[in-house]
Amino acid sequence: MLNLHLRSAAPADAAAICAIYNPYVTATAITFEEEAVSAPDMAQRIADVQAAGLPWLVLEVDGKIAGYAYATKWRVRPAYRHSVESTIYLDGAFAGRGLGRTLYADLLEELKKRGLHMVIGGIALPNDSSVGLHEAFGFRKAAHFTEVGMKFGRWIDVGYWERKL
Repeated sequence: MLNLHLRSAAPADAAAICAIYNPYVTATAITFEEEAVSAPDMAQRIADVQAAGLPWLVLEVDGKIAGYAYATKWRVRPAYRHSVESTIYLDGAFAGRGLGRTLYADLLEELKKRGLHMVIGGIALPNDSSVGLHEAFGFRKAAHFTEVGMKFGRWIDVGYWERKL
């Protein structure tokens, strides 16, 4: 049995978060970021999210950070203040064990507690596992943009899924 611990991220977690995220940056089109992120930059991202009053969570498995999830403002205009975009990443070594569901459930509950109304998940397509995760939590596809990103010399579509809290 795995020993799981969900908690808020801290700046000291930045290097471990980079170790999870940067392989997605350098080897996949799941994120449109093209350069690996440094630990100081990641620490600043964590601080910015938390300063905006939004959650950045980490999931520890047997004391090791196995994944993280957070929410950012959907748009900057004040009328959008009740909507956020969610993000989740797991260390590939922990995939397929239901840990993403555990982490995402906690993030959604945290957003609900904070009085947010809408959660939006943007997914570079195709990505069946992310689509499946979102739809398992009641997200519905709301938009599909074709060829809006280019990475590794190919055009990539992005879909948006939404869920009211």
